[in-house]
Amino acid sequence: MKNTTLILLGAGSSSRFKSTVKKQWLYTGETPLWLHVAEHFEKTALFCDIIIVSSAEDLAHMQHFADYKYVQGGNSRQESLANALKHVASPYVMVSDIARCCVPEEMILRLLEARESAACIVPVLSVTDTLYFDDAPIDREKVKVIQTPQLSVTKLLKQALKTDTLFTDDSSAIASLGEKVHFVEGSADAHKLTTQDDLSKLPCLKPASSKTLTGFGIDTHPFEKGKPMVLCGVAIDVDYGFKAHSDGDVAIHALIDALLGAAGMGDIGELYPDTESAYAGADSKVLLEDTVSRLSAFGYEIGNVDMTIIAEAPRLLPYKSEMKKTLAKYLGLRANFVNIKATTSEKLGFIGRKEGVTVHAVANLTYKVLPSEVQR
Repeated sequence: MKNTTLILLGAGSSSRFKSTVKKQWLYTGETPLWLHVAEHFEKTALFCDIIIVSSAEDLAHMQHFADYKYVQGGNSRQESLANALKHVASPYVMVSDIARCCVPEEMILRLLEARESAACIVPVLSVTDTLYFDDAPIDREKVKVIQTPQLSVTKLLKQALKTDTLFTDDSSAIASLGEKVHFVEGSADAHKLTTQDDLSKLPCLKPASSKTLTGFGIDTHPFEKGKPMVLCGVAIDVDYGFKAHSDGDVAIHALIDALLGAAGMGDIGELYPDTESAYAGADSKVLLEDTVSRLSAFGYEIGNVDMTIIAEAPRLLPYKSEMKKTLAKYLGLRANFVNIKATTSEKLGFIGRKEGVTVHAVANLTYKVLPSEVQR
């Protein structure tokens, strides 16, 4: 019977990675890093449950990928771990960092096989270089490099974390109780991804896929007298605007849906619900800017967008050039990668009666490839 729960920690901000992409959202092939790690551990069939810990924003997107148990992290590794431990009932718990993305199965087995040797089982590497401390050499035989994952007795780890003292790993928390820590052989392959230079030290990762992801968006808004009209982020000189909770920029709304559709991130109503007062009268350009930032953090690159505005009125030809430039600015694209078409409904339906506008949008995304990944 399986008696160990796996906790994978990934709630950090990736500040040392120095990229707009969070490292947990780097892609190896068509798989984000966090999922690559979870699936690797799952394939061993050694765990009774797997818990993924990350930020609220990341978890919302992660749940589109796979059916694991997801827990929102805290402001520190320790708080995140404590949150996850509330959901652990098994006698043993193995904790690893998503950034530790190439852990060999043999190393996992060594930890599990030693579970009865101590309250915490820890993989370590020996130090081969000469070491100095405070300008004096020290005996490297007495020094160990500590790795994750680490295996602990669940009730003791829970007890150890009930303190204001911050621990850098599970073993130091367990040791603070006076409990025994047992060391097993680690692995150089279990290198932790901290900076972009570390990518060259992770043999299990592949370059991101070159696949193109396509999304489609459509939105419609009726006219409203006496309200300013904004379309594609550009003010239109007419005496009516769009009836909407936000500024009603129907074109940007369709575009956001297309971008979210390509990324599999739901729709605009899920991210910016019209039931929330925070979005009352919201500037749609700000929503687009936020969407683009999310896509980048989740490992996506915008390729191009194409839009068709269906309107009998107002006349849009004089505004199309400014619309392209405005959208290109907020999308981070050159203007030629933004295409805007305008047509009529040949006087048919509510559009033909000049009661409103419909916009169709298509967007293409690719997986972001970092310069350091090109070397792999």
